Amino acid sequence: MAEKAKVSIGTVDRVLHNRGEVAESTKKKILAIVKELDYQPNILASTLASKKSALFATLFPEPPSPDGYWTRPAIGVKKRVTELRQYGIQVQPYTFSQTEPKSFSENANKILELKPDGVVFAPFYKKESNAFIQKLKELDIPFVFIDSEIKNAGQLGYIGQNSYQSGLVSGKLLDLILPEGNVLIIHFAKEMDNQNHLVQREKGFYDWYSKNKRTIHQLFTTEVPDTFEEKWMERVEKIIRDKNIKGIFVTNSKVYNVGRLIEKYKLFELKVIGHDLLKENVTFLKKDIVHFLICQRPEEQGYNAINKIFRYVVQKRATARENYTSIDIVTKENVDYYKEFKKEI
Repeated sequence: MAEKAKVSIGTVDRVLHNRGEVAESTKKKILAIVKELDYQPNILASTLASKKSALFATLFPEPPSPDGYWTRPAIGVKKRVTELRQYGIQVQPYTFSQTEPKSFSENANKILELKPDGVVFAPFYKKESNAFIQKLKELDIPFVFIDSEIKNAGQLGYIGQNSYQSGLVSGKLLDLILPEGNVLIIHFAKEMDNQNHLVQREKGFYDWYSKNKRTIHQLFTTEVPDTFEEKWMERVEKIIRDKNIKGIFVTNSKVYNVGRLIEKYKLFELKVIGHDLLKENVTFLKKDIVHFLICQRPEEQGYNAINKIFRYVVQKRATARENYTSIDIVTKENVDYYKEFKKEI
């Protein structure tokens, strides 16, 4: 390129890496040659030559069991880090309680003390996440959202489902299989209003019925902040009976709780939709107690989130703001074809 442009190699290097002053006419000539030759930089070689390693931190909810949903994104993170070992990439994982917002803040502060080159985290609690985001911005630390997002928060990007769209899909599915009766939306979550992704799923679900004028079904919502509560099943069963509930939508991965309730009270006529291919959920799917599971490919989310922050921090490459994963509809008839989940199933 230098020979063709009749300039020094140093001048070409300054244009390619946007360093130093180069005459505008010379810059245009070099860029035209770059386009003509379809020049692609050897990113691996240049990165290794710079001897730039990076430390990233992750902040995910703590899975309640070895088969829990949040074990999967962590597997995806480890897989991508292993592939990037020649770059010297390191990841420091942190977790927080799904029932205690305070634990999110405590571990977020540990990350701030670490001062990593980038952060991947689930903005599970909106209020605490906004406080964390503000401090990350002050330290100029780029961050990527996973699983749920806060719009226009200054994130490098988001990896996960469109939660609102997922709610719309769930609303349509339940409407299709429910000829009569009312619908109960159940949040198995504490401080629901602070959990943005569940709020968005609920909003999408309600909007499906509103936009399509499906007034033959009334919609009700209840929250179960703690399934260790002695009488939660009794309370929910009473709602089902009193409100003529024929369909249930669970906004997170704990739909197996509804499966247990149905077996206990023999409410097998209920139509049920929930989220995620957990082992317990698949058990009820195969029994026809849960009719649809909405899957969001959590391992893929972890993998792609680390890849995004790596490309930005180490490779200095621009990345797309949003990377929505597919909204998979899983039934008893197709669940065995999800090979990535064979071990759980």
